[in-house]
Amino acid sequence: MKHTSFAGKLVMLGFGSIGQGVLPLILRHIDMPKERIEIVTSDARGVEIAKQLGIHHTVLPLTRDNYAAELRARLSAGDFLLNLSVDVSSVALVQLCREIGALYLDTCVEPWAGGYTDPALSPSQRSNYALRESALALKNGAGPTAVMTHGANPGLVSHFVKQALLNIAQDTGHGVSTPQSRADWASLARDLGIKAIHIAERDTQVAGNRPKRRGEFVNTWSIDGFTGEGCQPAELGWGSHEKALPADGERHSFGCDAAIYLMRPGAATRVRSWTPLEGPMQAFLITHNESISISDYYTLRDATGAVSYRPTAHYAYHPCDDAVLSLHEFAGRNWELQQEKRLMMEEISSGMDELGVLLMGHKKGAYWYGSRLTIEEARTLAPHNNATSLQVCAAVLAGLVFAIENPALGVVEADELDHARILDICLPYLGEMAGVYSDWTPLQGRATLFPEALDAADPWQFANFRVV
Repeated sequence: MKHTSFAGKLVMLGFGSIGQGVLPLILRHIDMPKERIEIVTSDARGVEIAKQLGIHHTVLPLTRDNYAAELRARLSAGDFLLNLSVDVSSVALVQLCREIGALYLDTCVEPWAGGYTDPALSPSQRSNYALRESALALKNGAGPTAVMTHGANPGLVSHFVKQALLNIAQDTGHGVSTPQSRADWASLARDLGIKAIHIAERDTQVAGNRPKRRGEFVNTWSIDGFTGEGCQPAELGWGSHEKALPADGERHSFGCDAAIYLMRPGAATRVRSWTPLEGPMQAFLITHNESISISDYYTLRDATGAVSYRPTAHYAYHPCDDAVLSLHEFAGRNWELQQEKRLMMEEISSGMDELGVLLMGHKKGAYWYGSRLTIEEARTLAPHNNATSLQVCAAVLAGLVFAIENPALGVVEADELDHARILDICLPYLGEMAGVYSDWTPLQGRATLFPEALDAADPWQFANFRVV
């Protein structure tokens, strides 16, 4: 079905795995002429796919010096810039789109090349918290809609959180109608007793006949994107129930103060988490925008402005096994990326991406809600995708449709969008949607071989989740 029509021009910036995967969905679900779509990208990846689909493909790396002139030549008021690139500043692009009058969407707040690992910047300055604050500074009233950070995560998982809250409310007899404001959503989370939220993901996709080789980084989605954020400080939204800042934890000296960072990279930080099919797992605490935006969105303050409620939120990511091996090698090289990079796609022989949100602290303990998408289902549903990429592409499509339908909202984050509309568009591409309760806590199985100093009075303290 066609979800909407679009009369403007669509410029897609970047054509890696997500660009290649989402383009067929755009052509399938948005009514617009192919002739009004152009790909602008830094290399020739995907040129044959673009040619097959009849879309103009231009190899043109954008830099600080040329981006404004090149995009002004391609965009006019009412057009759409879909930013799926790396190493091009999202904030610079949003500012340009505002001047032109063009709509905008990206999947993360990206800095200029080198911004993730610039030694001249402090860990706080090169965090996702800082990047988010730079984007939020553009929230100064109406203007062309700019949807920030709307892939699978960040993006889709924020809508999973809202649906999970409604499910828990119904299952625990809370009896609440769908909240209509940010304060109402935060009040619902508080009243349900939500203390911690994990974006809990386990990717089990494997290429049985082509294992990772030495000197090769293998992943099921952007290698540059993954390693870039893996080298950023580990970050998490910091809940009001937390008793003590970690020994290596730091607060930021600016902004909303909804998050902290650790003085170590996310790719070297592990936490305990849980998904229904994997069960208990140790995962990487990789920084993501949603770790901050979710905690910020669900914050309540008293009459003095002091925080009265806020959940802890962070990503708990167990990538595919070959990516774990790649990370270990990457760390052993002192965070110097391997020369060979391989994005797993056609060679994947089996597996799924189990991506959801784990809400903890309520009456029923823990509740995971999310998508279980197998590689076989992904290939049936859309071309040029694996299970991981299709979860992202579905959310990009939904964000595009939302912006076209709501073109004058200014800068918005995933948490501010209509979750029901987004899920309606995404669900056909997410495989099995599951909601599962569990009595799991991070304290289970911890008091036998090596006794630890645990907080048994409150299992949902971050200190209990962290692997040290």
